[in-house]
Amino acid sequence: MEWKTDRKSKKPLYKQIAAYIESGIADGTFLLDKPLPSERFLASELGVNRSTVVAAYDELEANGLVERKKGSGTMISKDIWGITRKRIPSWNRYIEAGSFLPNMAVTQKIRKETEGHNLINLASGELSEDLFPVRSLREIISNRSFIGSLGYDHPQGNAVLRETIANHVKQYRRIDTDPSSILITSGAQQALHLVVQCLLKPGDAVVLEDPSYSYNLPIFQSAGLRTFPLPVDKDGINPEDLLELHKKHRIRMIFLNPIFQNPTGTVLHINRRKRILELSSEYGIPVIEDDPYSLTSFAGEEISTLKSMDNNGNVLYISSLSKIVASGLRIGWIIGPKSVIDRLSDAKQQVDFGHGSFTQWIANDFLDSDYFPAHLAGLRRQLEKRRDAMVSSLQQFLQKEVDYYSPNGGIHLWCKLKVPLNEIKLLEESIKRGVIYVPGSTLGTNKEYVRFTFGRENEDSIHEGIKRFAEAVKSL
Repeated sequence: MEWKTDRKSKKPLYKQIAAYIESGIADGTFLLDKPLPSERFLASELGVNRSTVVAAYDELEANGLVERKKGSGTMISKDIWGITRKRIPSWNRYIEAGSFLPNMAVTQKIRKETEGHNLINLASGELSEDLFPVRSLREIISNRSFIGSLGYDHPQGNAVLRETIANHVKQYRRIDTDPSSILITSGAQQALHLVVQCLLKPGDAVVLEDPSYSYNLPIFQSAGLRTFPLPVDKDGINPEDLLELHKKHRIRMIFLNPIFQNPTGTVLHINRRKRILELSSEYGIPVIEDDPYSLTSFAGEEISTLKSMDNNGNVLYISSLSKIVASGLRIGWIIGPKSVIDRLSDAKQQVDFGHGSFTQWIANDFLDSDYFPAHLAGLRRQLEKRRDAMVSSLQQFLQKEVDYYSPNGGIHLWCKLKVPLNEIKLLEESIKRGVIYVPGSTLGTNKEYVRFTFGRENEDSIHEGIKRFAEAVKSL
């Protein structure tokens, strides 16, 4: 309990306690349908005599705010609103009743621990600032005139940017599309939200990879969907597993991150990509392809996206600039059939009246310039160096304790602990030593894994972070 009595105040302690409880009743800290703290508990927590708490509850009861029942404890009066002649909402009950679910507790903890704490961050999927093309973006802002409108733009996003993205995906990802089939979104996550909210209904069955970033998102549960995880091996998911699931549950949609998958770093084998597209066409199941990493191939290798292989319009393709340029631009996109894009565009307009014109202008000029290919080449080199630093550190400090797959692109490294450990205790021990990462259970059904991200820290910090994690492992 954070609240404490003020022993220097002239106000008696029992009146301070009564005022605290009355305030808690008003703001929803104490719920109408749950007992108030017991006299013994409050006395212990506040460091006062039990008689002081009894006096506080006596005062509240006299004012009609609480009712005391033998065997049931002290409850908030059911007639409280009639006594006070004012009705204050119980906000905690509204929070608990909302249909939009919060993030996992561990995910919330990771976010809070990384805010304002000097931790080596091997958890965040965001690139470090030194990997952002800051100088190039500054030159664009300084030297090029902003010719767009500061009013509401087209519901699908700026027409010039959509034309540029159409050219970009054709050049870099071999996807043939038209600007009218593109919707600009506030990153890939908004794109996923729009797809779930607009194209599915409660009770629909969808397939997620296990493990996957999508597994971490509460949007599927918030929408009332039935989620079925398919295991990911070194070649991605097995399409035949998908077929078996569809026969049992009539799968309505498949969510895949096929290239340098988060968190495993694997690439869906070309034969499996072809088979998934065959099954999609045979059974009419849409595929949602999330592709944040395909351009980060360290060898510069071109890997065919599902969308580039899709001849029937079965794939909705999602990507963004967050993992290859800068997350703060909040530029993502969906490519799909025009009717679907129109539906998603209508929903996005209801939410935010379209994307900001200024960031669209910056994104357009950067993608359409010579800065972009030079930046991409440099990004690949830097990420490969950091991957190598992480692999080298794992070999030095944890060779006997972990197995891992060394990815050829992306920003994540997926490690299996050879000896099962309590993952919460391991995370706590690691945080105490100044390093944070993502436990495996937040990304899938298996707790014997951890995800390290090498895009956020430099080589020296990665080395020190793995060293501290190894110390935590060996302390348990």
